[in-house]
Amino acid sequence: MFKPKRRDTPRKTVGRMTILVIGSGSIGTRHFNNLGLLAAKAEALSVRAVGLDGALSRIDAGGLRGAVIATETQLRLPLIEACAAAGLPMYIEKPLAFEPAELAAIYTATSAVASRSVVGFMMRYHPAFRHLAQADLTDTYRFSFDIGHDVTQWRANWRFADSYAARAAGGGVLLDLCHELDMAACLFPAASIGAVQSIGHLRYPEVDFATRVSFSGPVLGSVSMDYLSPVSTRKIDIAGTTQRHSFDLVAGTYAGPTPLAFPFDRNQMFLAAIRDFLALIDGRPTSDVEHLPRLDRVRRHCEVIAAAYKARAFTARLTGDKP
Repeated sequence: MFKPKRRDTPRKTVGRMTILVIGSGSIGTRHFNNLGLLAAKAEALSVRAVGLDGALSRIDAGGLRGAVIATETQLRLPLIEACAAAGLPMYIEKPLAFEPAELAAIYTATSAVASRSVVGFMMRYHPAFRHLAQADLTDTYRFSFDIGHDVTQWRANWRFADSYAARAAGGGVLLDLCHELDMAACLFPAASIGAVQSIGHLRYPEVDFATRVSFSGPVLGSVSMDYLSPVSTRKIDIAGTTQRHSFDLVAGTYAGPTPLAFPFDRNQMFLAAIRDFLALIDGRPTSDVEHLPRLDRVRRHCEVIAAAYKARAFTARLTGDKP
């Protein structure tokens, strides 16, 4: 159903106004490199190096056609407000915000540029999710999304204790791995959040290491995520009265009504999202993705994530030195 996309190779940078990439961590670096692959002129800026005032000064200096905001979540509001005031479309990494009041402030500030901006829900471009987005799921009575990683093995030269994910405000697995919540909210918009149960750690107060979000309504569901699994897992299971869709996204396998192969290159999703962002900036047609993560279209999904974060109830605490 889905054909492998071509691999992009570096091309000569187009001589046009700059896309400012704010944030120099792994995701900011990925976006900067991908903009280069797509021949977009980009400038990298580290908030850690120049400070918030330095970043705001760079935005005020002009010469920009858009911005990618890939900082820690709790640092973004003033950057978003400054970019919006300058009329700059934005690609804002997920989660957009974890406090409902801050989320509302973002939407107030960005009203004039929201239709040309994107939130980084890149899993919407995954061929497995796109298959589900095109499928008839009206007979669904139960769904589950499950993702787990050993956080100590996540990235090279990276320590959990030094990361934003280890912070009480804005850290934890629910926000870090919130793509599954977004996918569930896209496919089953009538389902509502029920209990949110989390396991924490004595060394990291209010940081969830494993969380399960229950959904109820016309369909029962769950979204589970954890930092603890010794073997990486990412699965989707959707049960209907006449059909069932079961994906193992790590193994690349599918069991469903018809055979399906979905070749997977993770960076292709990031590239597809950035392509659509550049198209929105220029007023060109975007891709045919079923759920374009345009800022003005994803408020409800962002509210689901923020509501789930606020509803966490810690039922246990881990001990020990790991992570």
